[in-house]
Amino acid sequence: MLKLDSLRVRYGTVEAISDISIYVGHRDFVSVIGANGAGKTSLVKAISGVIAFEAKRIEFEGADLRGFSSAQIARLGIAHVPEGRRVFKTMSVEENLLTGAIGHMDAKKRLPEQYDLFPRLFERRTQLAGTLSGGEQQMLAIARGLMSRPKLLILDEPSLGLAPNLTDQIFLFIQRVYRDMNMSILLIEQQAAEAIDLSERTYVIETGRVSIEGASSSLATNDSIRRSYLGVR
Repeated sequence: MLKLDSLRVRYGTVEAISDISIYVGHRDFVSVIGANGAGKTSLVKAISGVIAFEAKRIEFEGADLRGFSSAQIARLGIAHVPEGRRVFKTMSVEENLLTGAIGHMDAKKRLPEQYDLFPRLFERRTQLAGTLSGGEQQMLAIARGLMSRPKLLILDEPSLGLAPNLTDQIFLFIQRVYRDMNMSILLIEQQAAEAIDLSERTYVIETGRVSIEGASSSLATNDSIRRSYLGVR
């Protein structure tokens, strides 16, 4: 489905990503973990067409994404839920959701799917998004991404800034999305233990490169991963 080969991202003279290759298959759940500054968010922004990049290959379902705008990439079926939620705070919950399906004639008919998945959003549907709690705003951001019925959902640090109990709740929702909806998920996350537990495959990024990759079940027992990311000595 998504294939990246030798991706590079530079900000002026600073190389944020020096050489990353990853693959996300159909109905796949892939996580990318790494420390702050490792290049995780730059990776997501490159895939979504938000920043300039170089690559030998970057394809989605056979389409070459080089030169595509973020809007064109979204129309192909990639939804990006950005770091920090970024909901429209002066708009209602329902208005926020509808922005996720702009251009689709049946946008309002898609609302019940999200309200079934996130009942709290139905309760808050007329409330301004800026008055929601952090956890509710993250639910809204995910639901807004799902409104386009994507083939690939990219989640960038969904646990960022949330209390542990809310983080657990968000991860449960992500697990349900993967279980119940016909899509692939690319999860970018600092909470390594949770990301590995949720996903089928994991890539570890260090200083702009993939240092380790493999089945998540194998990485969970890898001594280096356990020491560096899972806090196990």
